[in-house]
Amino acid sequence: MITVNTPNNWKDLQIKVAEILKDCGFTTEIEKIVITARGQVELDVYAQEQINGRKYSIICECKFWNSSIPQAVVHGFRTIVSDIGSNIGYIITTSNFQKGAINTTEFTNVELLTWDEFQNKFFESWFEKFFIFKITKELDPLMTYTEPILPMWFPLMSLEDKQNYYSLKEKYDVIGYIIMVHFSTYSRMLVKKDIPKLPLIELIKEDTEEIEKRIPKDILTEVGYREFLDKIIAFGKVGITSFRELRDKYSKSEDPE
Repeated sequence: MITVNTPNNWKDLQIKVAEILKDCGFTTEIEKIVITARGQVELDVYAQEQINGRKYSIICECKFWNSSIPQAVVHGFRTIVSDIGSNIGYIITTSNFQKGAINTTEFTNVELLTWDEFQNKFFESWFEKFFIFKITKELDPLMTYTEPILPMWFPLMSLEDKQNYYSLKEKYDVIGYIIMVHFSTYSRMLVKKDIPKLPLIELIKEDTEEIEKRIPKDILTEVGYREFLDKIIAFGKVGITSFRELRDKYSKSEDPE
């Protein structure tokens, strides 16, 4: 699941849908006004990407309903998708769909998705195009600090600061290794691996007792990938700041970590 947070209302559903598509590489617009042969239409979410120079567009109708979506809604949306010429249209709901609505989409370019199904449909693309690049960009310095090779400025440090450095390294080396091996772009450079499953505590098979001492419980038990990303970046940035405070005492260059 990309996120465990459910939309609060119709507007929030639009925003969350657009955010996921944007993270997947689409340019997005919320409540886009278009003119068709039948008149003016407002689209809840419009998304577009370029694939080898060719435009690929998506229209999303967002329904924050408690009741199941009826056939009439699907008929109207099919017409809009056809008039605009989009490649595909999604009706995304927080409820479900009536049987007649489901039958209406057979052999069409309209798909009916619950909020969870929409997330699952775009999860792999979101992970490959957004998650791994975001975590690598934000926490690459932490991976550098926690690797076995010590920085060039390490010999210049006082004994006390060397001890402080080793203490930081001991605290963050596990998380740096986990990010490098499982979640970074480096882990997928040569071979495309299966996406690691959350929670993290179930991914780690060895030395779990020691790992639980070094990684906060809310990171180890998080099942939402966006929430996990936010928490692990926040935790890692504290470590990066601490390492850099030591670095800046002995090195004027900000380039080599």
